[in-house]
Amino acid sequence: MTDIFLEGGRALIGTELVETSLAVSGQDIAGIDTSRGRARLAIDARSLLVLPGIVDLHGDAFERQMMPRAGVDFPIDVALADSDRQAISNGITTVFHATTCSWEPGLRSAGNARGLMEAIERQRPQFAADTRFHLRHETYNLDAENEIAQWLSEGRVDLFAFNDHMDGTVADMAKPRKRNRMVERTGLSAEEFDRLVERVVSRADEVSASVSRLAATARAAEVRMLSHDDATPAMRQEFRELGALIAEFPINEETAQAAAHHGDA
Repeated sequence: MTDIFLEGGRALIGTELVETSLAVSGQDIAGIDTSRGRARLAIDARSLLVLPGIVDLHGDAFERQMMPRAGVDFPIDVALADSDRQAISNGITTVFHATTCSWEPGLRSAGNARGLMEAIERQRPQFAADTRFHLRHETYNLDAENEIAQWLSEGRVDLFAFNDHMDGTVADMAKPRKRNRMVERTGLSAEEFDRLVERVVSRADEVSASVSRLAATARAAEVRMLSHDDATPAMRQEFRELGALIAEFPINEETAQAAAHHGDA
């Protein structure tokens, strides 16, 4: 890698912005307030901020590039390339594409998640950002359990989140605008969508055991796990005991405080 000299920028050093110069060697900061030395590339950073790259653990903007509106689809490769440019231009240097693997057909289906994972693997050398795969598993997607377990075991998943939006889905069925949006996203007729939701809900008793099995697989594969939208400290505790030590979007202050108290991320 080329050594780089960043001259005269306002750099974040510790907790303060300091006007200084940085020498970068490979992936490391080799010197602060130093001279250019043998660096082959010098960048005049005066009047600019020199900041650490942002790590986006839950980047789902790519869905907008893939489907800018219902019924309009762009190829995954094109969507990912555009998402990569957007990430870098906004200072995001590591992005975990948060990919929903749901019981729904269409944009959030298991097949689409598979295609996105394969596209990320294929295009990763061309991306400017360090691009990872964050799998958001809808826990009612029981039919995908075996395939997801295989992905985890093969090391193809960088972050693994447990999501359960079923209560919200059922509640939204009574709200015409939200129901229509869900139906459009799946490509099903309204009647087909109703039957699908009914069939998925009928398997509720199988969900807990499936979550436990997938958590065990993720632990064995050393994949970091997240729980999503924890509603109570007890719910957070259950996922903590499964090894999910990242609380993603706890929905109230009490649950967030409980997570912090136990050292969860």
